[in-house]
Amino acid sequence: MLIVFQGETAITIDDKGRLTIPTAYREQVAGECANRLVITYNPFEAGSLWLFPHAEWEKVRDQVNALSKVKAAHRDMQMKLVGAAAVVEPDGAARVLLPASQRATTGIEKKAVLLGMGNKFELWSEQAHLAKIRQSIGEDDITSEMAELRL
Repeated sequence: MLIVFQGETAITIDDKGRLTIPTAYREQVAGECANRLVITYNPFEAGSLWLFPHAEWEKVRDQVNALSKVKAAHRDMQMKLVGAAAVVEPDGAARVLLPASQRATTGIEKKAVLLGMGNKFELWSEQAHLAKIRQSIGEDDITSEMAELRL
């Protein structure tokens, strides 16, 4: 079954560094994700973590690990995605513990934003999310694929 996450949810990280999975996603995480998520860095955006369903993560992990180790950019991606990956299972209260090192590196503290991004979630610090969402896409940023969209 194809898992599709979408939507934006304001999240509070508790004092122990735990994120509570929003009610709207709990059934999907428990059932279709076998109650296992993988948390790792977003290698393209500061202030953000990626949360993958375990099965989806395995596909991503295998693609990233298949990259040649000769190129520095490949090694960087492998380090940020695979090297930092942590498997988590929600507890009885639907909470997952975010690794302290990942919270510190991304600046994710009390207030965060969880975005459903199709095959994964993105967890942003509130400040990084506000800064990113306030940036508009300029005319010079529009790719040919974007220009073909019927919005």
